[in-house]
Amino acid sequence: MNSRERFLNTISKKVPDRPPLFATITPQVAAKLSDYLGLPYEQPLDSMLSTRASHMDLLVKLGNDAVGIATCAPENFPTKTRKDGLIENEWGMVFKPMGLYNEFHKYPLAHAETAGDIARYQFPNPLAKGRWTEAEKIIAKYGETHGIIADLETTIFETAWYLVGLEKFLMDLMMEAEYIEPLLDKIQEIHTLYGQKMIELGTDVLWCGDDFGTQQSQIMDLETFRKYFKPRYKQMFSEFRKVNPNIKLAWHSCGAFRPFIPEFMEIGLDIVNPLQPLAAGMEPESLKNEFGNGLVFFGGICVQDLLPNKKPNEIKAEVHRRMKIFGENGGYIVAPAHNIQDDTSIENILSFFNAVKTLNF
Repeated sequence: MNSRERFLNTISKKVPDRPPLFATITPQVAAKLSDYLGLPYEQPLDSMLSTRASHMDLLVKLGNDAVGIATCAPENFPTKTRKDGLIENEWGMVFKPMGLYNEFHKYPLAHAETAGDIARYQFPNPLAKGRWTEAEKIIAKYGETHGIIADLETTIFETAWYLVGLEKFLMDLMMEAEYIEPLLDKIQEIHTLYGQKMIELGTDVLWCGDDFGTQQSQIMDLETFRKYFKPRYKQMFSEFRKVNPNIKLAWHSCGAFRPFIPEFMEIGLDIVNPLQPLAAGMEPESLKNEFGNGLVFFGGICVQDLLPNKKPNEIKAEVHRRMKIFGENGGYIVAPAHNIQDDTSIENILSFFNAVKTLNF
């Protein structure tokens, strides 16, 4: 069974020879792996969450059964490093380089109070030239041999607070500020077009997501979620399936996301990610028992403790255990619960990839 067959069987809830693998890594990890393996370093894509679709040649060599694609900044508005050293993207978000990650420095809609503030803001052009060039290259190279996962994370909620600031956005959400609905509507419009285009290009899984969980609980109550977000996600899912009725829809939310899972199943979710192991309520046995008949699982391998801190034999044992639980009767894509971080040794990274490839069902 080749990688694409393995992947397509899994997302269709059939039993493959083993669960397929899809890992993502930080640029720092990509650099040290490339050096260790004697491979050229691939520059990250210019994309909102570039790690989801970067370093794909390296990851395929390591064993990924699927590759990622994503929207990129257009030719006329690339992300730039300013003279003051800060980084600014096409949304007007400004970041301060902090080593492993960039931290928010300026929110372009931090002043927002009214619908007029949203109307005056210059949103990105979804159809700008060059936005899909890298996605087209990846599909042309791997579309016949590997699964294709299109990243559409920061679908609505996260992009909204990236523009406004998290504390202000959450407070204004509770206060029903005038600008909230127009802002959410515009983000929905743009990301619906992004998702439709990636489905047209030939993706197998559209990977949407917003983080609604913390390590111990949820970032908002279900009433707020049902009022502002669930109807918009439902409409987006419907629009995506008009392009391809068979598209598989995945949802990413870090943290203790469990109470939200049935809400997403109601609107047509197929795949849940990332199953953060150390978050409250995300135990593999109970997740499989409660949701295994309706959902494919995607993720579940700990990057907080297992991969950086344990020995190779411990990593192998735990990866195999989780593969057997989540993958019983099919329906599991093996993946780290986040990008593999730079605190993880090359030995442990290779142990993870080898563990996945050495367990046959």
